Amino acid sequence: MRSMVDGTRRTSAVVLGAAVSLVLAGCGSSNDGGSGGGGGGGATDDGHLVGEQEYMSAPCPEVGVKPTQTTFTYWSMWTKDEPQGRLLQKAFDCFKQKAGVTVNVQWLGRKFLTQNVAPALNTDTVPDLIDQDISQVKAAVVDAGGTQGLDDVLAMKTGEAGGKTVKDVIPESLYNLPANKDKDGKIFEIPYEVLSNAWWYNKDKVKDFTEPKTIDDLFKLLDKAKAGGGAIAQDGDIDFYNAYFVSQVAERYVGAGAMQKAAADKTGQSWKTEAGYLKAAQVVAKIAKGGYLIDGWDAGKFPQIQQRWADGDASYLFVGSWGPSETREYLGKQGGGKAINYGSFQFPKPDDATHDTVEFLPIGWAVTKKAKNPDAAKAFIAYFANKDLARGIPAVADNLAPRPELPVPDDLKQLNSVLTDQKKEKVVFMDSLDSLYGGNFVKNVLYPLNNDLLKGKITAQQFVDGMASKTADYWKTQG
Repeated sequence: MRSMVDGTRRTSAVVLGAAVSLVLAGCGSSNDGGSGGGGGGGATDDGHLVGEQEYMSAPCPEVGVKPTQTTFTYWSMWTKDEPQGRLLQKAFDCFKQKAGVTVNVQWLGRKFLTQNVAPALNTDTVPDLIDQDISQVKAAVVDAGGTQGLDDVLAMKTGEAGGKTVKDVIPESLYNLPANKDKDGKIFEIPYEVLSNAWWYNKDKVKDFTEPKTIDDLFKLLDKAKAGGGAIAQDGDIDFYNAYFVSQVAERYVGAGAMQKAAADKTGQSWKTEAGYLKAAQVVAKIAKGGYLIDGWDAGKFPQIQQRWADGDASYLFVGSWGPSETREYLGKQGGGKAINYGSFQFPKPDDATHDTVEFLPIGWAVTKKAKNPDAAKAFIAYFANKDLARGIPAVADNLAPRPELPVPDDLKQLNSVLTDQKKEKVVFMDSLDSLYGGNFVKNVLYPLNNDLLKGKITAQQFVDGMASKTADYWKTQG
């Protein structure tokens, strides 16, 4: 899935307390109608996986809500030929067949929020329905007053037996989030895909693998990989990819929500008084200085370095749950039948850290404030929550879906087991830092300093000192 990197993600995350149970599931598939390549497919009634052809040829489910409006406009984060584009087109065709509603689609790609939607907010030419992860939508559209609440969608029927509603089939922990609320406290997105992240490796390449339990264990793995030819592949032109390292370790020291509070500290001193930030930066500095990042990591253009990992130039890749689908697609286009036996693991919790965290991020539907056909758009949101349509996310797109009964493919089982562990403290990517203040905090403060840290240009101490001073400077410019 190329959901996060065709454009520059300006936002990130939301937070869940440790006591909140996150129920997630999903699966993956090849794009050829089978379930090969380590992927899977949609769920049948017995929980097995199906392939894309079976999903695409399946009968359309009945609608739960039939709106009086007969059309709506959707501007998409996807392109038409992407897996998500293909499965959504089936859903639109079904909605036309069963509800009599025509969906007018513009397939715009990842930059559409800033390039298309935001500029249109002050005009009368706005779409009815949009999608992206909750953080990007919040920063680019919600904070500008461009969305309407979707709490009413939760009570809408999906068209399934027993009169199931959206609230019945999507776990509350995926939408009832602080970062999924507008200024009036209304939910602005209903999720249809869920992301997480991990270290990825090829089980057939990395022999005698033992999952690291400590930071020392992690560096032993990296030392062994470096000696064998290459440790970490990192697409250094993606700022938020680079920031994953420091945020992953910092969250384990400070917990969910703390980085947001540090960003909101107008003195900037929280970055220095909380020792966890320096300790996290020291881990990143060790990665930088230890020569673990493969040559050229900061000179390539995405997805060149990720593709080098798929080709075997490095043992490890830290990226989101879309990693297997992206690299599998790349290898498929290369031909030759090469495949990856995907394995994954999490950043280990440092010995002196107190938070056992895992990150997640929902992608969902939002309806614009000026929508001319909001009822039709909302009816479609409820319709796509139907199991027979929702299973397209795993069946075709090889990603995690929010419905817990959908099966999980081999590629994502290790990650999903962590994600559904009720003992884990759930934090949305980068603790929501890139969703704050229209994305300007990470753009002006975190990303430049973090890039310098990962490139070895500054020390860990200089990083936290810089975060403190640059945070204070940021707030001074805000008046």
